[in-house]
Amino acid sequence: MSATPRRLLVVWHSFTGATAAMVGALLQGARESTGDAVQVIALRAADAGADDVLAADAVVFATPETLASMSGAMKDFFDRSYYPLLGRCEGKPYALLVCAGSDGQPTIAQLRRVALGLRLKEVAEPVLVCTQAQTAEAITALKNLPQEKLERGRELGGLLAAGLELGIF
Repeated sequence: MSATPRRLLVVWHSFTGATAAMVGALLQGARESTGDAVQVIALRAADAGADDVLAADAVVFATPETLASMSGAMKDFFDRSYYPLLGRCEGKPYALLVCAGSDGQPTIAQLRRVALGLRLKEVAEPVLVCTQAQTAEAITALKNLPQEKLERGRELGGLLAAGLELGIF
């Protein structure tokens, strides 16, 4: 009889493809790192809820920065899930992935405040990808990220999956 695989959940939203590409790289890294030992699930923020977080052994929140904040879809996820999660997920490992035009720090700070309120445990430094988009056209354009940025997502996925498989968190 085999043990139930640990579960890594990625709750994500993307407008222009950059966050979606980073999530894809993260999933690839997680699956390459552990094979079937860790179940990797990615849910769009609109489709995820508190029960999904509670069923996971670790969570990644991945969002674009929108007006120096998390995306509206990610905010909606937290609006729907925060109180049902309160007091029920203390110490659950989490990590952050943020795609921004040039900064990203306000979004990381905002997500960390939410995680602190839920008493989640940050187990990796946030992955921040800056696209340097500064005009309306560049900000709203579909993004193709270079391999070196995608590699950071793969590394995060591999780290989290290996940590779950080894029981480090």
